[in-house]
Amino acid sequence: MAIVPSSKFDTYKDKILSLPIDYEEDDIKSETFLLEKDEKKHLEIYYAPFEYVNEAAKVMIVGITPGMHQMKRSFSTILDPKNKYLSDEELLHQVKNNSSFEGPMRKNLIRMLDELGLHSYLEINSTSKLFTSASHLVQTASVIRYPVFYKGKNYSGSTPNMVRNELLKKHIMESFTKEVEILQNPFIIPLGVNVTAVLDELAENDYVSPDSILYGFPHTSGGNGHRHRQFAENKEQMKKKLAGYFR
Repeated sequence: MAIVPSSKFDTYKDKILSLPIDYEEDDIKSETFLLEKDEKKHLEIYYAPFEYVNEAAKVMIVGITPGMHQMKRSFSTILDPKNKYLSDEELLHQVKNNSSFEGPMRKNLIRMLDELGLHSYLEINSTSKLFTSASHLVQTASVIRYPVFYKGKNYSGSTPNMVRNELLKKHIMESFTKEVEILQNPFIIPLGVNVTAVLDELAENDYVSPDSILYGFPHTSGGNGHRHRQFAENKEQMKKKLAGYFR
């Protein structure tokens, strides 16, 4: 278990702890936590403590970027008085468990992964355990580690294109590729076509192996109205990929 080498937590921990426990959205989406912006493309990237890496993970589940909901959950975990005496590594692990794909998105994710039978290959009774007692088996990640906002709203991964925009690609290369490297060839589950496109680009440049990527898995956000159809269309090929990888 580790904190990524490029972690900014030392810089921002005290700034988070200086916030009131009942902070407002504007307190965290502020100049204090602004990392970078591209004014021409209406992009802003803010700090949030998503820097824990589970080096022993067998599976990596990858989203686009944390949204405001996940950002709030991460800050609230740091501010929670019951976490006061945790080490930085324990604290960042807690952030991941509390925040990653939290909400309806996580429920959809668990249902689909269970339907594919991933839990049986990992020898657990449901992939819901990946967010509790079996969290040592998974690394939850985003191709852009820190929260990105486009025109003030959660960035969807499509406009601007992640691998064509200079700022976004820089974050992918500086953060996500390092996480993959630490994990040493995990089975990667990209959520949706935009994340898959990033993985394709990285595979073409030998950062990941295409043999370890689960193609066809939909983004599990409730906003993706096509997720049921996409899952049904790709279900059998995904089951074959899982069987081939784990056997």
